[in-house]
Amino acid sequence: MPCHLHPTSALFGMGFTPDYVVYHELIMTAKEYMQCVTAVDGHWLAELGPMFFSVKETGRSGSAKRRRALEHLHHMEGQMKAAQEEMRVRQEESERRNMVSVRKSEIITPGAREPGTPATPRRTPVRLGL
Repeated sequence: MPCHLHPTSALFGMGFTPDYVVYHELIMTAKEYMQCVTAVDGHWLAELGPMFFSVKETGRSGSAKRRRALEHLHHMEGQMKAAQEEMRVRQEESERRNMVSVRKSEIITPGAREPGTPATPRRTPVRLGL
């Protein structure tokens, strides 16, 4: 319902008309005037009742939205590259730790033999005669 602010109301001298108001008193003359008025911010409604109200940002051109979307995309790509680099460094570090632990686990003992070699050396056959 289109109404006007009464000149005696506190919101009249602010220099702008709020988008949403709650009024207590309505004066019916040639125009409808709201006298006891309180300004309501649209974001309050979205906070208190998000299932009933939502705030849609307006006033942005399509090119500005596309530019923001591209900036967001580039930012996400940068984060992805940094995360991949960090994962690669962690993997290399874990491989390096595994290599060090493999080297340390080899224990050399006297009398140990390589797999596939006989336990005793081969002897030359006994020769009879000269």
